[in-house]
Amino acid sequence: MPDTPLLTLTWTDHVTGHRGHLVVDRLVRGVSSGGLRMRAGCTLEEVAGLARGMSMKEALHYRPGARYIPLGGAKGGIDCDPRSPEAHGVLVRYLQAMRPYVESFWTTGEDLGLTQDVVDKAMAEAGLVSSIQAVYPLLDDETAARQRLADAFALRVDGIGLDELVGGCGVAESALAALDRAGSPYAGTRVAVQGLGTMGGATARFLDRAGLKVVAVADVRGTLTNPDGLDVEALLAARDAYGAVDRAALRPADRQLPGDAWLSVDADILVPAAVSYAIDERNQGRITARWIVEAANMPVLPEAERLLAERGITVLPDVVVNSGTNAWWWWTLFGDIGADADEAFAYTGRALRDLVDAILERAAADGVSPRSAAHALAGERLAEIARRYGHHR
Repeated sequence: MPDTPLLTLTWTDHVTGHRGHLVVDRLVRGVSSGGLRMRAGCTLEEVAGLARGMSMKEALHYRPGARYIPLGGAKGGIDCDPRSPEAHGVLVRYLQAMRPYVESFWTTGEDLGLTQDVVDKAMAEAGLVSSIQAVYPLLDDETAARQRLADAFALRVDGIGLDELVGGCGVAESALAALDRAGSPYAGTRVAVQGLGTMGGATARFLDRAGLKVVAVADVRGTLTNPDGLDVEALLAARDAYGAVDRAALRPADRQLPGDAWLSVDADILVPAAVSYAIDERNQGRITARWIVEAANMPVLPEAERLLAERGITVLPDVVVNSGTNAWWWWTLFGDIGADADEAFAYTGRALRDLVDAILERAAADGVSPRSAAHALAGERLAEIARRYGHHR
């Protein structure tokens, strides 16, 4: 894939001085897809890497004959703490500045630091119809498609919105596919999850219900551990809007450790589901797990991944693992699936399992990392999409 994105821009808020970025890696059929994140320290380089990843995530879900034809990749990012009193105003002004792009060719949604309801509220205040309005001209029946997606977003499963759960379903099924391939039983497999927000929380729930033992979760206040397994449902019920757990929900046997203790707990699977660049060449040596399943975007730095591979630790890459939420939006909007939770979970699970099986098979055959195998597969599918539908860089 060429290194230069189609569009790169940086915006400065005239009120607070906070900066925001937009990178459009490519357009397919005139449209790109990629969420909007808000975190203190967000950089243009970070957003560009995420936009490139979105191009690959989109392409990996290409299936000839499906109604959903993958879009190009993009990403937005705002350098601001989402908990700050200034955050909402900054978000609205950023979207006002990005309005021409949202209306024309950038479809977006929730990402790190922002939930979809917050994005939707800010979009309305910025005078925008929807965060995905740029894709509407590609729909066969816009009214029916928008209603189908609205119905899907209205669904709740055990008190949690379907839109919050499908991504975690994909992460969990990716982990389970790796276990199946290795012949490892689910029962007794220990899991540590960094981040109990939308993605991490849903992943913990699905793995817990599959029979795995969630022995550690980390939030902004520290790491919670129990070698016999945490009460995942109680922790999920005790979260605030940012994924921080009320410690009053802990049981007597649960322990509180420092925030980075999740790295070195006795676990078979680590799920980094919070910030980018969480695992680097310095702290990777503390990891003893067999698998790292990247629920977050870019949580493992390249040098760390190389060193982990030398120690026999497999990293399942973000471009596959956490692609379920994005794909579910489009499967639903374009009509490959309906507004039904069971159908969404089944479709997402099959898609992610197929992708994980494909990249692990290719990695073993070619003697490369799963990430390299995923990138190669994405490149082939991007080329096929370009031949069939064209793309612009």
